Amino acid sequence: MTESRRDFIAKVFHNEKTDRVPVGFWHHFLGDETGSDAFAHPELTDTVLAGRADFYKAFQPDLIKIMTDGYFSYPLEALKKPLTSPKELEDIRPLGKDLDWYRFQIGYAKKLTALYGKEVPLFYNLFAVPRTIEFMQASLGHPVDIASWIQEYPEETAHVFDVISKDYADLARGLIEEGGVDGIYLSVNNVSYDRLTEDAYKKYVAPYEIRILEAANAAKGSNILHICGYHGFHNHLEWYKDYPSQAVNWAVKVEGVPLKEGKELFHGKAVIGGFGQTEKDVIYRGSREEIEEETKKILDEVGTTGVILGADCTIPRDTDVNHLAWVREAADKYTK
Repeated sequence: MTESRRDFIAKVFHNEKTDRVPVGFWHHFLGDETGSDAFAHPELTDTVLAGRADFYKAFQPDLIKIMTDGYFSYPLEALKKPLTSPKELEDIRPLGKDLDWYRFQIGYAKKLTALYGKEVPLFYNLFAVPRTIEFMQASLGHPVDIASWIQEYPEETAHVFDVISKDYADLARGLIEEGGVDGIYLSVNNVSYDRLTEDAYKKYVAPYEIRILEAANAAKGSNILHICGYHGFHNHLEWYKDYPSQAVNWAVKVEGVPLKEGKELFHGKAVIGGFGQTEKDVIYRGSREEIEEETKKILDEVGTTGVILGADCTIPRDTDVNHLAWVREAADKYTK
């Protein structure tokens, strides 16, 4: 009997031997994934679902990262105008579960699990609180400097992260228990590579990221930590080595930390990635021979246990799906 992709990924997450190495790539489906508002314009969700259906049919991934295009915002009116400091958010309180922000996302998750959940595991993309604030302020044309917030107003910033992360923790739990997803895919980054110390990060940022993962774990989710290196952003990966996730994805090409080294850093957890994610990388521009060779090179280095082949982050929308198929075919040949 052929093993289901659901059981297959569960084995990988537990570092059990499998007959082949799974493959999972993803990309956005809206032109402006951060600024689009699917809460105000539900038809955008239909666009994303249609794009997902086309991509799934063409690629047949071994797991699905649920892209949350249009759901990047947090429904706090104060965040919908330019901010100069976290002191402007001192009256913030948790929103609770009665708002569209919560209900719409649970409904979106249910639609996707109904469509694909019997075939593959699904992991819902959530962003850590600093990333949400950065996205929302950038969409207003007002980039915000979170590192300065932490340096100048550490307690006030921590208060904001504390309150919003409680809602994200509730959402993570609800997505698993009500929405039926298998886990969350939590996106974090250092906020600033060289302006925050590890002690400052662990005191003022990390507790509110870990809270979200712990809530998802309590709901019995199998959860993925994504340390985002999009657009070349560097992170101190070691700051995350004890975060409570079951698998880890980071920007191998940006950080210069290959999968084998990262697997050791993250205490042997399952790892996802290996390929770059830009138009300059082989997954986008490479020939079949180049992509097959890169696949072999990655597996020669890291092995085939507890590994999912994928990219540093989202790949370009116009990546030829045949390139992804070549990765799978090369991985299949490697493990046979």
